[in-house]
Amino acid sequence: MKTHDNSRDKITGKTSGNVSIAVSVVEDDGPAREILSDWIRRAHGFRWVSQYGDGESALSRLPGEKEKPSVVLMDINLPGMSGIECVRRLKPSLPEVQFVMLTVYEDADHIFDALQAGASGYLLKQTPRDELLAALRDVHAGGSPMTSNIARKVVQSFQRNAPVDEAANLSPREREVLELLARGYLYKEISDNLGISVPTVNTYIRRIYEKLHVRSRAQAVAKYGHFGPGEEHKRGAPTR
Repeated sequence: MKTHDNSRDKITGKTSGNVSIAVSVVEDDGPAREILSDWIRRAHGFRWVSQYGDGESALSRLPGEKEKPSVVLMDINLPGMSGIECVRRLKPSLPEVQFVMLTVYEDADHIFDALQAGASGYLLKQTPRDELLAALRDVHAGGSPMTSNIARKVVQSFQRNAPVDEAANLSPREREVLELLARGYLYKEISDNLGISVPTVNTYIRRIYEKLHVRSRAQAVAKYGHFGPGEEHKRGAPTR
């Protein structure tokens, strides 16, 4: 079992508005964990909070941490409990924390199991440093980052198996809001684009979640899956 050293893993980092993104990592491979640690420590605007070598340790310790992370990078293939099961169990007790899967798996089963468990993003381990850091900023700002070919698989899957009945329950305005969500727009950007207030955007999103029976942006986008060919490359799509 890998050790966890919370005091060693704290750093200071600032972003605009004096806000830094606190990051924890759950990864059983020691060298990979150290590489991620180094990337976060050296990145402006990030704070390395904690690290765990298995899901059981993360499940027992993360909810009680004095300083909780804003974002957790989670491997899937962990010894014992899988990363997907770890997210499923942690999300109810840490609803404000964003979980991003960082894995070698790119098959549809793992992708959708992770999103259904509560993950807000899905990245492959070959993701370059700058793209990984950009993805962490994106998910912290309300986005749902996915490696581009992962997003393509999400889109293709739901183009083949779109839940038409649930999507049909959405009003025209709710569809507009959901389309902008799927393209990666933040709530304020949706508000500006549609000429409505941010609280009104929040109301629409809550109704969308209820009608689609989901709990997160990533799940809503995956379930809607309405993009046509090439649409995921438009401005702000959550593939970047």
